[in-house]
Amino acid sequence: MGKEVSAQSYSREERQRYREKVHQDLDVFERMLAQSSFEAERPLTGLEIELNLLDEAADPAFANAEVLAAIDDPGYQTELAQYNIELNVAPRPLPGDAALALEQDLRASLDAADERARAVGARIVPIGILPTIRPEHFQGEWISRNNRYTALNDSIFEARGEDIVIDIEGPTGERLETFADSIAPESACTSVQLHLQVSPSDFADHWNAAQAVSAPQVALAANSPFFFGRRLHAETRIELFAQATDTRPIELKNQGVRPRVFFGERWITSIFDLFEENVRYFPALLAESTDEDPVAVLEGHGTPALTELNLHNGTVYRWNRPIYDIADGKPHVRVENRVLPAGPTIVDVMANAAFYYGLVRTLATEERPVWTRLSFAAARANFEAAARGGMDARLYWPGQGEVGVDELTLRHLLPVAARGLEDWGVSPAVSDRYLSVIEGRCTTGQNGAVWQTEAVRRLEERGADRASALSQMLELYVEHMHTNEPVHTWPLP
Repeated sequence: MGKEVSAQSYSREERQRYREKVHQDLDVFERMLAQSSFEAERPLTGLEIELNLLDEAADPAFANAEVLAAIDDPGYQTELAQYNIELNVAPRPLPGDAALALEQDLRASLDAADERARAVGARIVPIGILPTIRPEHFQGEWISRNNRYTALNDSIFEARGEDIVIDIEGPTGERLETFADSIAPESACTSVQLHLQVSPSDFADHWNAAQAVSAPQVALAANSPFFFGRRLHAETRIELFAQATDTRPIELKNQGVRPRVFFGERWITSIFDLFEENVRYFPALLAESTDEDPVAVLEGHGTPALTELNLHNGTVYRWNRPIYDIADGKPHVRVENRVLPAGPTIVDVMANAAFYYGLVRTLATEERPVWTRLSFAAARANFEAAARGGMDARLYWPGQGEVGVDELTLRHLLPVAARGLEDWGVSPAVSDRYLSVIEGRCTTGQNGAVWQTEAVRRLEERGADRASALSQMLELYVEHMHTNEPVHTWPLP
């Protein structure tokens, strides 16, 4: 979850003060980039996994307060809806066999959490969108008991002034057209967020690289083909998240006003570019101010928290988000990669992470960076195509032309990722284990979205209706998830 706030609504005076504090924070951040020492000697990686809670019928279990109390671990926190929780993994270095140890730690943690969740009538599952969620599930009390979520919901609808339109069509012609009077549909979008701590001087290259590889990331990892009973995009979470948090009525869309869920519109030269755009283009949704005087703190040789700037930054949902944070009294910056869905297994999550970190490492340090040969419009078009088509997507890549995601990955991206992991100092055992999973998806053509779609199709062919097929498929998904065998090896029913 993002930072909790104390209020659920804000006066005009509070919003005005907040705006002034955000601009002051931005000015101080610019000064810090020029004169402060940021922690960057030992690049660290971090991980967040958003999770769903199921009941015995494989429907959402609106019980995160009870589940979190049973788990009793500060690493697990609430998320937007009462059927969501989040696991936060402490930052750690990437080299050596660290990833293998992390995989074991994550499996043990989730197994223990699931056992405790079952004691209160719930089960834990990592999946991009819970396929059994239905509109009626949001008719009761669905939102988590945190001021932040209620304030976000109310602010989005106050800015929009009308109900949210959800309109998504899948490749087979199935289409979802509906309205939402809350941001509840956004809660269906559960993701894995990858963090990479870098120096401010290297941030732009790493962010640009992350943007460039977002499309193959999504295509290979897609795991969200169903929502409200319809087969939509391979990674429906991308479009659903964008529509479900859209503060713009149609007239502002027609004027070209930027959406809160934002791929971006240009390659950058500094992390400051992104924070400045966020302040310039996006009105505040939350307006909680502190008493910190960031100028006085900086001039007193302290480290400003820049709380207002960070709060605002957390409500602009870039797929690769800039992060400013403090650890042990010293500031640092991170790239937060937000494009990946949760699941299907921990080994799949780790494979997605290794593929990303390896690619970004190589691409960010090339003499002729890929973004100098790839237009930003092409990168955005790739991203949209990957979310719609998944493994069937065709992507444009410099030097390769327009190719299938499997061919692009096998012939070009996997060797690039392997070089990057080697440069990180990652052991061959780690590289071989996780990159072979990515290779396996390409050679079999099966990722989470493909397995879910094909499993439902086969169950329907045997006479199940859509709702029953989705429930049966989800039960099989949970069963396979607990084996920790990668999704490309899962048998179909």
